[in-house]
Amino acid sequence: MDTREFQSVLRTIESKIGIQCANYKADYLQRRIQSRMRMNEMDSYTEYNSLIISSAKEQEALRNALTINVTKFWRDQEVFDLIKSEVLPEIRRRKQKIRIWSAGCATGEEPYTLALMCHEAKVLYPDVQVTIFASDIDREALKKAETGIYHRKALENLSESRIRRHFDKQQDGSYQVKDHLRDLVKFSRHDLMSGRAVTQYLDVILCRNVTIYFTEKQKDELARVFAPALTEGGYYVMGKTEYMGRDVEQLYDPYNSIQKIYQKKKRGA
Repeated sequence: MDTREFQSVLRTIESKIGIQCANYKADYLQRRIQSRMRMNEMDSYTEYNSLIISSAKEQEALRNALTINVTKFWRDQEVFDLIKSEVLPEIRRRKQKIRIWSAGCATGEEPYTLALMCHEAKVLYPDVQVTIFASDIDREALKKAETGIYHRKALENLSESRIRRHFDKQQDGSYQVKDHLRDLVKFSRHDLMSGRAVTQYLDVILCRNVTIYFTEKQKDELARVFAPALTEGGYYVMGKTEYMGRDVEQLYDPYNSIQKIYQKKKRGA
């Protein structure tokens, strides 16, 4: 690999696409860039750099490649079961308004899963008010999320009765999320590298399977951004393969270490 040519590509990504490459692992960037080069039948970083500079279409394709997040409904079932059976009821005992942020929501399966759980909770406790903030940097992913239409495979973790209650089957065999779930979710474009949360006074933040591509410094910085955005005793849910850095452990108490659920440390604790 020509290091200088590769660094030129990274500088172009930062200036043209607005992604701070220093926050990502170098081998991850290299794999994703080379994948786009193969798609364009190129083997030279210099040639590909020229394409990025000249083509808005390739800029968008590369942005999507660098921020891609494969997901489905009720992914990692044990985590969502625990949120439904313990986390949401605990918050409900303390308050009637619940605010959740799905950070790096990709095409929307995670926030809609949360909406499904919260809707079922609202059947039991109709006085509870739920708002789910869902954000991602990928505009195309957000468009798909807002539309709420998915192939059957994305729903494979849901029971047939849940699918009937919460989705409308389309003529082409796909499924669209019903309005009673879509009304609970507010989608917005947000860059996790911006150093700010999408909003404040949150009870739960889910940022799962996103930071595996980040540097250790950026992982810790996100944990520092999330902490003040959470209410006292609020929950931070990480991906199953992710972990809390030592430099930020003092901000959170483990709630369930196996499922990577942490609770914001209470004042004076």
